Amino acid sequence: MKSNLKIYNTLTGKKDLFEPLKGKKVNLFVCGPTVYDYSHIGHARNAIVFDTFTKYLKARKFNVFYLQNITNLDDKIIARARERDVTPKDLASAFTKEYLKDMKALGADGVDKYAAATDYIKEIISQVKRLQEKGYAYKIEGDGIYYNIAKFKDYGKLAGRTVLDAEDSVSRIDYSKDKKNRGDFCIWKFKQNEVEPSWPSSFGEGRPGWHIEDTAITEKFFGPQYDIHGGARDLIFPHHQAEVALMETISGKKPLVRYWMHIGFLTVGGQKMSKSLGNFITIGDFLNRRPANQLRFLISKNLWRSPMDYTESMMIEIAGAVEKIEEFLRKIKNLESKTKNSATSAKLVKKFKTDFYKELDDDFNTPKAFAVMFDFINKTNSLLDKDEISKKQAEEIYKFFQAINEIFGIIDLKKVNQTIPAKIKKLAQEREKARQEKNWQKSDELRKQIETQGFAVEDTPSGPSIRGI
Repeated sequence: MKSNLKIYNTLTGKKDLFEPLKGKKVNLFVCGPTVYDYSHIGHARNAIVFDTFTKYLKARKFNVFYLQNITNLDDKIIARARERDVTPKDLASAFTKEYLKDMKALGADGVDKYAAATDYIKEIISQVKRLQEKGYAYKIEGDGIYYNIAKFKDYGKLAGRTVLDAEDSVSRIDYSKDKKNRGDFCIWKFKQNEVEPSWPSSFGEGRPGWHIEDTAITEKFFGPQYDIHGGARDLIFPHHQAEVALMETISGKKPLVRYWMHIGFLTVGGQKMSKSLGNFITIGDFLNRRPANQLRFLISKNLWRSPMDYTESMMIEIAGAVEKIEEFLRKIKNLESKTKNSATSAKLVKKFKTDFYKELDDDFNTPKAFAVMFDFINKTNSLLDKDEISKKQAEEIYKFFQAINEIFGIIDLKKVNQTIPAKIKKLAQEREKARQEKNWQKSDELRKQIETQGFAVEDTPSGPSIRGI
């Protein structure tokens, strides 16, 4: 069956019908972290977007292989290691472990393979040799091997330009007065001192440049062409443009990637995250204060390619939205209705499923899909109040929300499925009776008694609802 999924493609500048190279087989590569520090919530956005997108593709019966690199050697790592008086290898190893720990805590478990750059030196050297043989690489004595962008006539086609803009990732631009062209970049850096890690090669002992690490890894796993490449928006130029030039030069095949997905920027209080501004929020810091499902909800409710601003105040709204879903599911799961299936509710459930996937098929539009979900919750709550949802339909609804949660990880199902002790239920019933009798003092006392034992009771049209706190 042909897919209806459309994805905004940076390469074409429009939403393209998703048609993988090999039918239902999808090869996806995402630029991972440079491991010289703790990961922040900007990294979390990148990780969660592609984790949920991968799980959505799998839910739509695509066979996805998700590959992510880890840059475990570059100038930033070497500089930070020097500051801390440790080896670059030990520094990178420690922060790789922290990154993987963060991913586990976030439930971002969709990656099939993490590929550390230094595990693919042989493949990188092979690519440098082939670029030299084709006449696209040249040597600068005492510096390194550089790629000549003037030789690649399509240079700039991905970014739509050949010069830097303010939003670009510029921290790893290769500066040398001896470059042939201003935009030329280093693909092999010669060893400068005894401290820097290096490897022998026929063109001189040294280490890889940043851009060629990714093409060596993707060629190893996917060959010269694959389906999707993802990453942050500031990587479009020069990093991803450099990847295109490198691999298309080596293989002679175009395009390197069919669909380029670039994540919108994440700011904090309208400003770019910066340690000097004090708004640098690590994933660990966030998770010490709030559960992972709330961060996943926050990120998922924003369109993946649009800018996103984080404020502490918005997390109150997020917590309320998550609780609304969980409260709804508690009612659905515990429904004891003896009513029969109604045509109205059956139609509503069917429409919910259709519309939810329809929005996700349109450029993975999670904001609209979530709007469909909350509209369904509101309408279904009205039907629950009128006892127009059967137990069988409730089970169908709960099962579909489980499927949604397998993709997005926004619901704490342990809280939803928490067993309420009989004594708490009895206190809630006594409180409800006090409320009916308008004995507000007793009602309030019973509510406090319930809370001291770790539970909260909420009043709904269909009766008291109990949850753990």
